[in-house]
Amino acid sequence: MQPTDKDDENYDAFRECLFSAVVEKLTARTKKIPKKTPIAGKSPRALPEPEGPDPSELAEFSEYLATDIFASLPEQLRKLSYYTLQDDVSLSEKWGLPLTLTVLDELSAHMPGETNDNLIAYGLIEPPKSDIQSFMAPVLSAYIAAVTTPPPKWADTRTSACEICEREWVPMTYHHLIPKQVHAKVLKRNWHEEHQLNRVAWLCRACHSFVHRMASNEELAKEWYTVDLICQREDVQKWAHWVRRVRWKKT
Repeated sequence: MQPTDKDDENYDAFRECLFSAVVEKLTARTKKIPKKTPIAGKSPRALPEPEGPDPSELAEFSEYLATDIFASLPEQLRKLSYYTLQDDVSLSEKWGLPLTLTVLDELSAHMPGETNDNLIAYGLIEPPKSDIQSFMAPVLSAYIAAVTTPPPKWADTRTSACEICEREWVPMTYHHLIPKQVHAKVLKRNWHEEHQLNRVAWLCRACHSFVHRMASNEELAKEWYTVDLICQREDVQKWAHWVRRVRWKKT
């Protein structure tokens, strides 16, 4: 079953969240570089270049999974939005984050039977160490967060393309260039002025997730607080070159 027209925007968000999770799992298999104490004046070591299936194959696999899984979700979850949560308290209780184990079990039980087999075949889950619930939990949480985020006051800064990979055909998310979790520390240590705290960059979900994997919130605030600085990193340049080759098929 294909998503309906009304679900298209939410489906796009779900597909990106799923794709991001698939990429994160597969790139995590690359050999990790041991952490070392940074040397003054030297840039942090770049993350390894993503390895694994060809991007077009990975996109096709992710879209196949996303189509089947999204169609299996309850209608109220497929059509969830910031406004529907404001109008119905019961929806807030049911789909509020973090999701309960009961809700995750219920959703997983209604997913197509072959989904579990496909996740195992791609090495995305490894029973009994991991299962479909553990893989889908962050995907569903990211999806709910994406579709229920209130309209930002900085909406007029929105770009038509991701500011890292330059893809125009995927949903955009906003990334706080100075993460909100460290605002108090930023002001206390005079890293930035207060008026700079709410600057954002518009990124696709995959690039947004990559940025948060490449550095901690504190490092982002201190060293990678503009898009230009982020894009100077070699690992970001390699990532952007790789991910911009992903092109979703027209449905």
